[in-house]
Amino acid sequence: MKILVVEDDHETASYLKANLSGAEHDVEWASDGSTGWRMASNGDYDLLVVDRMLPHTDGISLIRNLRAEGKKMPVLMLSALSEADYRVEGLDAGADDYLGKPFALNELKARVGALARRPPLAEARTRLSVADLHMDLISREVTRGKQVIELQPREFRLLEYLMMQAGKVVTRSMLLEHVWEFHFDPQTSIVETHISRLRGKIDRGYELPLLHTIRGTGYCLRAPG
Repeated sequence: MKILVVEDDHETASYLKANLSGAEHDVEWASDGSTGWRMASNGDYDLLVVDRMLPHTDGISLIRNLRAEGKKMPVLMLSALSEADYRVEGLDAGADDYLGKPFALNELKARVGALARRPPLAEARTRLSVADLHMDLISREVTRGKQVIELQPREFRLLEYLMMQAGKVVTRSMLLEHVWEFHFDPQTSIVETHISRLRGKIDRGYELPLLHTIRGTGYCLRAPG
């Protein structure tokens, strides 16, 4: 693997470079967060080992910046701050694993090996399509054929969920949970009302409907045929 170590302590960095290189990895080193960010952004690395406390750009910010750029390489964060709250913050920032200092070399190598064996992350979906109905998740534009469809935020979320489950029957309780984040039945017609409005916007005026009611079960968004 090609590994980038981002560590400002020269002794620790030399130790990591020497021992990881000895494990048949190609290891490069950056001594501050800004340099590490630039190298990781422009380089083709299989794994990053990032210290939390770095000059110029700290490890948390470095990882967040890389994830915002769409960089998906696994990251092992190192830190003397090993309490649960700090570990959670590092993982929430986008680190895949967190190892407290001081650490045992065999544990470091085991964690690096485990990250290397993980399958690569799938590319995030930015566009959904069912027949001639298209949704752009970045611009949040919905079209059917050449017609732009204006949706309210909740209608957009409802359609997004239906499109992600295209061809499958989704129940009322599934919609309440995933679209409204209700884990109980509010005993209202909120789902039926929104389905009716959505159907009017995506199906009315078109020869073939896409949104179907499955009597006694739920709803299904599917292509004709």
